[in-house]
Amino acid sequence: MPEADVIIVGGGLAGLCGALHLLRAGLRVIVIEKNPFPRHKVCGEYISNEVLPYLQWLGADPEVLRPARINRVKISAISGKSVEAALPLGGFGISRYALDQFLMQQMVAAGGILEEDTVNNISFKNDQFTVSTASGRELAARFVIGAYGKRAALDQQLARDFSTTKSPWLAVKSHYEGDFPDGLVALHNFMGGYCGVSKVENNIINICYLVSYDTFRRFKNIAVHQQEVLCRNPHLKEVLEHSRPLFERPLTISQVSFAEKQKVDGHILMTGDTAGLIHPLCGNGMAMAIHSAKIAAEHVMAFLSGRLSSRQELEMSYTRSWKKEFNKRIQAGKLLSAVFRKQELAAGVMNSLMLFPGLLPVIVRQTHGKPFKT
Repeated sequence: MPEADVIIVGGGLAGLCGALHLLRAGLRVIVIEKNPFPRHKVCGEYISNEVLPYLQWLGADPEVLRPARINRVKISAISGKSVEAALPLGGFGISRYALDQFLMQQMVAAGGILEEDTVNNISFKNDQFTVSTASGRELAARFVIGAYGKRAALDQQLARDFSTTKSPWLAVKSHYEGDFPDGLVALHNFMGGYCGVSKVENNIINICYLVSYDTFRRFKNIAVHQQEVLCRNPHLKEVLEHSRPLFERPLTISQVSFAEKQKVDGHILMTGDTAGLIHPLCGNGMAMAIHSAKIAAEHVMAFLSGRLSSRQELEMSYTRSWKKEFNKRIQAGKLLSAVFRKQELAAGVMNSLMLFPGLLPVIVRQTHGKPFKT
């Protein structure tokens, strides 16, 4: 008998929420995560309220973590022009350090197994997966869900198309203490990228930005780049010069890829950033990761109940469902990112939004979904 019904590779939002969903259905679930809990991650740490009913249904209401409430959005151009509006649905700010740890604890309490290990290989034969790890273990399961993040060595082992293409993006994140308005998520444009600023729990300010490596590499380090580039936007200058970093050094991720990714590779159902990544300007990747976990879990359960008659039908249905839910959001994110990387276009959009601020919530809705539960 296989060790598990489902092995989930990766213990982030998608992996842990998917595990909680499957455990509720009585399945045996193993989550393999290479990094110890708790840990910080490069992430905007804002979540739309669209996922709250689902998290509550999973028994993982984040209210106990006392997240920061967010109900307004503000965007600014390099010139300093800005516009602010109410945030449709609202959202909350919570660090991955707190949220991932909380979800992991809920998952283990529900009967899930957490293995701290690195997956080296995944093979599929005779309708069963074998997962090999760095510690020398081999685990068997009927299903494997990929939830290991933006980019990993496993992508190359699986020969995923995007894994051989270099990406020009660098992501940087740090926590700060300082003065920043409650209830606000701000998106500030700068030369070569854009930056998100909002609060998480304990009144901590999260600053996370994406920058083109071509523009970044002209500078000696992150501090110089922030001073010479980010601070040209007066809103970012105000935040950075009046805040104290809480990390010894910022966290970074290079080779962040926004290329198209297969939703199923080697019969593995991919979720979260492993299936597709929305530009951080849209600020809703965390909600998308959680929602994708729900879609994957429901498809596994549909297959086991006989509502999906074959693995091929399962994989095709999952791919269709993923694309139906997220493709428009990702395309909207790409368009917004392209606009805000070009100064003249960004300035034109800002001028229009200042004249018609009601357009801002309309734009935000293009990258957000509606509240959902099972």
